[in-house]
Amino acid sequence: MHSRPLRVRGWRRPALIMATALLSMVGGGLCAPTAQAAVYPIPDPDRFYAAPPNIGDFRPGDVVRSRTVPAPGFPGVTAWQLLYRSTNSAGAPIAAMTTVLTPGGRRPLVSYQPFVNSLGLRCAPSHALFNGSLKEAPALNLLLAHGWAVAVPDHLGPTSAYGAAQLGGRLTLDGIRAARRFGPAGLGGSPVGLAGYSGGGMATGFAAAMAPDYAPELPIVGVAMGGVPVNIGKLALDLGKAPHPLFGLGFAAAVGLEREYPGVMSLDPALNPAGFALRHRIANACTDEIIAAAPNKDFPAYFHGGVADVGPAQIAIIHQNSLETYPGIIRAPLYQWAGSSDEVNPRLARHSTGKYCAAGTPVLFEMVPGADHLGAMAPGAAHAFGYLADRFANLPAPNNC
Repeated sequence: MHSRPLRVRGWRRPALIMATALLSMVGGGLCAPTAQAAVYPIPDPDRFYAAPPNIGDFRPGDVVRSRTVPAPGFPGVTAWQLLYRSTNSAGAPIAAMTTVLTPGGRRPLVSYQPFVNSLGLRCAPSHALFNGSLKEAPALNLLLAHGWAVAVPDHLGPTSAYGAAQLGGRLTLDGIRAARRFGPAGLGGSPVGLAGYSGGGMATGFAAAMAPDYAPELPIVGVAMGGVPVNIGKLALDLGKAPHPLFGLGFAAAVGLEREYPGVMSLDPALNPAGFALRHRIANACTDEIIAAAPNKDFPAYFHGGVADVGPAQIAIIHQNSLETYPGIIRAPLYQWAGSSDEVNPRLARHSTGKYCAAGTPVLFEMVPGADHLGAMAPGAAHAFGYLADRFANLPAPNNC
């Protein structure tokens, strides 16, 4: 299972998405809620994405509107985009988007959550799937080749709240509901699998952990996730001790959490003038632009002071968005993998599966020998797709708890 790291222009380690995320908030001495306003992205100019005034009249997962779109890169597939109702972290109704690729005939459904490390709505999967900017897009053909339908949610939501993993899980589940309720796709009776890597793995894991309580009606038969940062606070402390080439992603994750939890996670009291400038510069940026905006930086460059304690309100939100501390239990059979040399602590990920094992969930956890974060992605994904195929075939789930 050895793999050489892939070399993709502008992206060396795609989803150390939380490497410095919380340090941005810790470092400025953010210890108490404030009433400052977050900086939100420019609205999508395509009015299809806009929530109707009566969005609250729909149930979570109801389709608000739909359309077919051209699907270059996915031969023989019908592509639907569904605007559906979901709920944000404050309990307010929102409109969200999923893209459903259907190869024809009755089939299982896989919800695939990409690693989307961005703050701009133009970077969302519903756009990136078809313009060549989503690095994982070609791999979806491997799922479609099995005859499966694939749903790809915009799991950062309508404000691109990068870092808000629990929101991503809820959007994923409501996106699956929308796909199964949408009659023309023919997925009403389809069994469901979940898959994702790194940041996409966080949304996948939260969807699986939330499903027993939030969406118990969904027939989720298997979950496959890899490279998952299971505790964003611990990851920040592990990897944010010195200037980091991906500091911009950590800063962006703090901005995303600020968007989802305005006031409580406000950065304004902590930012210095360079920090305010960086937040505005990347407010509508995609991954490569975010990385290029602040390479090899650390938080003193953008925040007042050094590392300080985090207040209880912020700790609560960190726990809410970390699988290790989230109380929900994944009940569906789980395949989880990580590289043995992953910068995202693989032993912490392995240890965190203990609560699922203790609850009786069959868990197969694998380490990819010698692989770092990016190097583990491809070999684990190959096993993940086979794992889901076995679950759709009703084979007994392996277990190495």
